Amino acid sequence: QVQVVESGGGLVQAGGSLRLSCTASGRTFSSVAMGWFRQAPGKDSEFVAAISRWSGGSTYYADSVKGRFTISRDNAKKLVYLQMNNLKPEDSAVYFCAAKEDYSDRYFYTRRDYAYWGQGTQVTVSS
Repeated sequence: QVQVVESGGGLVQAGGSLRLSCTASGRTFSSVAMGWFRQAPGKDSEFVAAISRWSGGSTYYADSVKGRFTISRDNAKKLVYLQMNNLKPEDSAVYFCAAKEDYSDRYFYTRRDYAYWGQGTQVTVSS
């Protein structure tokens, strides 16, 4: 069993920045690939970003956040980060961190790939 916990959400003005953090416990941190998803009210869950299991690992982004968001991880600290810059009101959502046990160097971008999920953290961007 892997426990996933996010932190760092909040309220920010359009154009501002936030950094979300996520940790996964219960497995060796370097054996889990990680991803971020988000869900706005009345909308389906949306993939945001993913990173493979290594610090400095392979990354992948949704087109809607490419160039504005950066996913990274520090395996020594057992943390994954989502740095969000130039935020827009349409980025407002609950952001979920997800973990998948993996021993390759792959990233994963579909919900069904991930077995473990955090409770989510609210990000609100005001115009």
